[in-house]
Order: sequence, then C-alpha cells, then structure tokens
Amino acid sequence: MTQALSTLADRVAGTVVREGDPQYEEARRVYNGMVDARPAAVVRCASEEDVVAVVRHAADHRMDLAVRGGGHSVPGFGTADGAIVADLSPMQSVQVDDAQRSATAGGGTTWGRFNDVTAAHGLATTGGIISTTGIAGLTLGGGIGYLCRAHGLSCDNLLSARVVTADGVQRTASEDEHPDLFWALRGGGGNFGVVTDFTYRLHPIGDVLVGLMFFELTDGPTVFRFFDDMLDEAPREYGGYPAMHLAPPLPFIPEDRVGQPFAVIISCWTGDLDDGQRFFDRFHQVATPAAEMVAPMPYPALNALFDPLLPPGLQHYWKNAFVTELTDDAIAAHMELGARMPAITCAMHMYTLDAAVQEVPSDATAFGHRDARYVANIAGMWPDPAENEHNIAWVRDYYAAIAPHSQPGGYINFASSDDQQKAPDNYGANHGRLTEVKRRYDPGNLFHLNQNIEPSRVPPPRGS
Repeated sequence: MTQALSTLADRVAGTVVREGDPQYEEARRVYNGMVDARPAAVVRCASEEDVVAVVRHAADHRMDLAVRGGGHSVPGFGTADGAIVADLSPMQSVQVDDAQRSATAGGGTTWGRFNDVTAAHGLATTGGIISTTGIAGLTLGGGIGYLCRAHGLSCDNLLSARVVTADGVQRTASEDEHPDLFWALRGGGGNFGVVTDFTYRLHPIGDVLVGLMFFELTDGPTVFRFFDDMLDEAPREYGGYPAMHLAPPLPFIPEDRVGQPFAVIISCWTGDLDDGQRFFDRFHQVATPAAEMVAPMPYPALNALFDPLLPPGLQHYWKNAFVTELTDDAIAAHMELGARMPAITCAMHMYTLDAAVQEVPSDATAFGHRDARYVANIAGMWPDPAENEHNIAWVRDYYAAIAPHSQPGGYINFASSDDQQKAPDNYGANHGRLTEVKRRYDPGNLFHLNQNIEPSRVPPPRGS
C-alpha cells in the first residue's frame, strides 16, 4: 500500500498526505469533531485529472473512497478509517458569466467563497445557512437556503456538472448530455461520482433585509401558527423560517436573557427594503419580541451570520424530518423539547419548502420530497465530548416527539450516521429510479461513503 500511494503521489499535481506526515493530523480532520477517522491518505486534488487518478487508484486497489468538498458532512463522509480521501478544497475557482447570469465553481468551493465572487456582480443563487459549507454536498443533496421560496433549491439552479464517475471517466451532465446522470445528481447525493465543477443559474440579489426576532416560549405557539398561516400568501421575496434557540450573547440580547430558550423567527427579504420592514412588522401584531435585530446587509453577510457560533470541531449529532402539515401537537412538541435545548450552539430550524420549490415537478429531479412544507432539523452541536451521551439523547427525544407528525424519511444533508437504514425513505418516491442510475454509473458501489443508494441488481425490462 505504501508503494502504491507513492506511485499515486507521482501522478498527481496536488499533495498526498499520509500518516506520519507533518500535515496529517490537520488533513484528517473534518467539521464534525465527533468524527475521528484515520484515512490511509488525503489527496488534496489540484485538478480534475487529480480526481481521476484518485478514483482509479481507489477502484484498482479496492480502497474505500471518501470525497470531501467543504467537509461539513454530519456523519463525516469526507473521511473514513483506511480510506483514500479525495479532498477537493484546493479547487475553489469561481467564474461568473454576466451575459448568461451563470457561474461555474470548482467542487471544493465553499458558499462563502462563491457568494463573495457572485455578489461582486450583483448576483446569487440558493445556498446554505453557514458560509463554510461546501457547494458540492449541499447541492447534490438538494440545497436548502434563504432563496428557496423565490428561486428553488440549489439543485434546481444547477445547469450542468462535470463528473468523474466510478470508471474514472470525465463526463459532463446536463439536460442535453447524460440527462439520467444529471437528474440523479440533483438530490441523489454523492452516489454517482465526484463533481469537479458546478455551473449554476444566478439571480439579481443586492442587499437583503435580515430579521432575528426572539419570542417568549409562551408566545411561541401563536407565533409558529401565524407563520404557518402567513406562508400561503407570503411574497417570494420573503425567505424565513421558525426556529428554536437558546439566546446567544449578541448585542441586541439583554444580558440576563442570554442562554434562555426562545421561539425565533429568522427572516430574509430580497425585495425593496421598506416593503420588507412592513412585512416583518406583521409579526409584531402577533406578539412583542423579547429581543430583535432587523437590518439590511449584503447577502454574503447573511450567509455567514451564524459562522461565529459554529466553528469547526464541535460535536455534531442531528435528526430531521419532512413536515407536510404543522399541527398544534407538533408545535407543542417544539416548545417542550426546544426548552430543554442543552447548549447555546444547538438549534431547531424549520426550513420552508413551499413556493418555487413545489413548482418543480416531483420527478424532474432526484429530490424526492417536494410535497413537504418544511424540513425540521434538530441540530445538536456542542463543544465537550463528555456531554455526548446526554445531548444525543436530547436530539433523539426531540425527533421522537415530532416524528408522529412528519413524513417517513428526512433530508439527506441533515442525516446522521445512524440514519443509513432510512435511505429509501430519505430519497422518497425517486429511490427506485435512483438505483437504476446507480447501476449504470457505479455498479460496484465505489461511491458508498454517503447516504448510500445501492445499485439495482437487475436491469429494468426492455421498453420500461
């Protein structure tokens, strides 16, 4: 194995980091501090050709292959014991085509990097909630963010992708080339290859109005119900969601309320700022916030707003569920379990999936839950490993309380390592078709360190 890795090092332009190298301890780390794997090598890929070399090396030597973009995978799929890691973090070029309103970005690009470049052109596309998240994993799993209601999921804005498939071949996937692969990449996760370049549709986005409103738990049920009722008539310029948080130490939070639980409305408005302020004021008619901050800011600043609270290395354990109807019993469960939140870095965010997301036909992409209204994500995040048992129990209790009011399965980007058995439900109605595409492009399941789709064993009947 040592000789084989030395041969690989001679074939790639990037750096091959192995155990014993000075960079190894840093190179093996991923965002989730709960993951402590020791891969055989981390290859910092400098080009698509480097990715081809790593994929072929893994296949030829029957090694586990981990693919790392931003490294934010909660289960730590960007690494594994004894695996070879294709680390795409050096591949962060972003090129904007103003005439086409599109941007092409390398597979290791983070949303922070992407947003900074596109914002200089007055443009953006749907991205995540944390700027250090990679564009790759988020897009391949669907891609939920502040711009969903106006412009759809990240995968809905994907125009094409360059992919290295399991046979080591470089392919372009789009509506016109390998359309079956293009369909699967948009919601099927990292099951079909390593995407080295993403080309997105962009939208004019300038400064946005941001609102953080913290409401007393006694007002929480009324506020959540108002939000749910309001959503049907909310303009597309509104991209907000209900949440449960312990108040962080921010300037607008009274000092004596820091660390206390609140029902929260997190809002983004992409239209006229005065119109946004009037829309946000509607929440004041329901209840008076205990604390709030409303201010215009550049879209990249909104995407980075929670970064200081969530540095790399925290312990992460998450559960989530798709929600069709927000029932009164579900709201009561959120108030009860949200009040027990164990750390200031924990959160429950209930991201909206209506409007533009639901206008895309359910079979147009692999994302299989377009009938859901929300995805409720219970994000357990804390610094001290000694608290893992207690805090994991809180996440599981919270999930158990909302599961009866939710769909089977959950959003794959928020799934934990013990959710693998739920993969068919997580991919929803499109799971069967995904197994067929998997069989065509990865029949040996080389790409299995993910929310895995096993390849179908039998080809479909002729003409089906």
